[in-house]
Amino acid sequence: MTLTDKQALQRYLMLGHEALLWKLDGLSEYDLRRPLVPTGTNLLGIVKHVATVEAGYLGDIFDRPFPDVFPWNAEDAEDNADMWATEDESAESILDLYRRVWAHSDATVEALDLDTETSVPWWDQASNPVTLHRIIIHMVTELNRHLGHADILRELIDGSVGHRADSTNLPDGDAEWWAAYRAKLEATAQRFA
Repeated sequence: MTLTDKQALQRYLMLGHEALLWKLDGLSEYDLRRPLVPTGTNLLGIVKHVATVEAGYLGDIFDRPFPDVFPWNAEDAEDNADMWATEDESAESILDLYRRVWAHSDATVEALDLDTETSVPWWDQASNPVTLHRIIIHMVTELNRHLGHADILRELIDGSVGHRADSTNLPDGDAEWWAAYRAKLEATAQRFA
C-alpha cells in the first residue's frame, strides 16, 4: 500500500507517540519523575513538554485550540514548569493529557490540507507563514528529539533500550558483550585524553 504524503507524516507522528509512551511503560512513579541529568530532565517532564508543544503547533496556531488551559504556560509560571510533574499531577494525568493532545493533533491533521497556511507567533516574521506540512515535519522532529532524551533516561533507569517494543534496532548482545563493547569504546576514547 502506498501512503499519501499526509498519511506518511501522520505515521511518523504516531510512531513517535507510541515510542515515547513505550519508554515510560512499567516504571514506578518515582522513576518517571527522577531528574537524571544536571538540567533535571525526567521522563514524565518530557511527556508533559511534548504534549504542551504539540497542542500549540497542531492546535493553537491553526485556530483549533486544545480545550485545556495549561497553568504551566501562564505568564507568571516558574521557569521549566512544563518540564516536570508537580505533586498534584499524577503520572496517569500527564499520560492522559498526552493521549488527548495526540487525538487533538490527529483531528487537526485530518481536518486540514497539507498546504493550509498559518503563522507561528513565537517564530520570527521571516519564518512565517508556514504550512501544515512544515509544522508536522517540525513536530516530528521535536518529538523525536525528545524521544532520544527519553531513550537515554530509560537506559539510565533500568538498562532498557531499543527503538520499539518489537524491534530494539541494536545488536543482540548479552550484558557481557555490552560491557566489552563499552570497554573498547572507553579504551579508544582514553587515547585522546
